[in-house]
Amino acid sequence: MQSLALIENWPATTAAAAVVRVDGTVAGAHGPTAHRFPLASVTKPLTAYAVLVAYEEGAVELDEPAGPEGSTVRHLLAHTSGLAFDEHRATSAPGTRRLYSNAGFEALADHVAKATEIPFADYLREAVLEPLGMSSTSLEGSPAKDGVSTVDDLVRFAAELQAPRLLDARTVLEAMTVVHPGLSGVLPGYGHQRNNDWGLGFEIRDTKSPHWTGASSSPRTFGHFGQSGTFLWVDPDAGAACVALSDRAFGSWAVDAWPPFTDAVLAELRRDSAR
Repeated sequence: MQSLALIENWPATTAAAAVVRVDGTVAGAHGPTAHRFPLASVTKPLTAYAVLVAYEEGAVELDEPAGPEGSTVRHLLAHTSGLAFDEHRATSAPGTRRLYSNAGFEALADHVAKATEIPFADYLREAVLEPLGMSSTSLEGSPAKDGVSTVDDLVRFAAELQAPRLLDARTVLEAMTVVHPGLSGVLPGYGHQRNNDWGLGFEIRDTKSPHWTGASSSPRTFGHFGQSGTFLWVDPDAGAACVALSDRAFGSWAVDAWPPFTDAVLAELRRDSAR
């Protein structure tokens, strides 16, 4: 895909990207796709998927208590537990505000580790990474932000999100459905959003503006971006997902570069499907 070559214009020393279709075929790739990059918050979707595996295995329930008083597993996944960004301190009642929280995902991982009696990094590896063949991916610290992976591995994960094998498709659909619709909040890097919609561990685009995806991205687009200059989105209407990883920290360059990159990718996919 010619559109993927736009990453060469990014102010990064190393960058790689790929697109995978809903049928699992790779539509295109560019750059060193086997290079391992710090994921920053793109770690969260991997953590969320492991939590959902634990849910399907019966180790945890989505509506059982977890985190601060009154909070549940579902609240933690949807950033509505009330926990502060990077502190294990409640700042609001569960379900009343969308407070993006690294601490919430750390509480999630601790909860699953206690329920399964398996360290969370090991559980993630056994439940998600190994079954998907993600041999170059590891969790090297916080389950909120310390994953390391490659484009090649995340393409496998993006394919799983579009055609689930590890989870029931109904569980994945629930994860991509807004939890507590209408809650406002700050989308890191993009300011206050009136409807800051999230599913279970995945941000949902809906009508957010500004946003890190493209102007032509469908409202159903879901995914995550990371402060290390990384993102993964799935656009169900386009029937495809895109992974882009770089070694340049998120900043104004990404705000400017990522949306037109995504629009170019989607335009090329539309042209290809029309042939």
